[in-house]
Amino acid sequence: MSVQQRRKYDPDFKRNAVKLTKEAGRTISGVAENLGINKDLLYRWRREMRAKDEIAFPGNGREALTLQQQKIRDLEKKLRDAEMEREILKKAMAIFSRAPK
Repeated sequence: MSVQQRRKYDPDFKRNAVKLTKEAGRTISGVAENLGINKDLLYRWRREMRAKDEIAFPGNGREALTLQQQKIRDLEKKLRDAEMEREILKKAMAIFSRAPK
């Protein structure tokens, strides 16, 4: 029994495949057959394009985020780092401000 390799498609290929399905006179089954892919995969790509538009297909398991969502995520990370640094400095101040014995 042979193990089938999972094929990967780049985002441009997916976008172009979805565009082909929107052309007049083309069916999803026909486009899928011409491209050598499963029609169910093409249906899934169409749903994703409809839902996420320009941020669809980020690739490699990355979450599709808008520019604003990415900024929020970056700022939250900076805030967590700053809070952790503040806690470390508080503990260091407590240690160094103790009266020597």
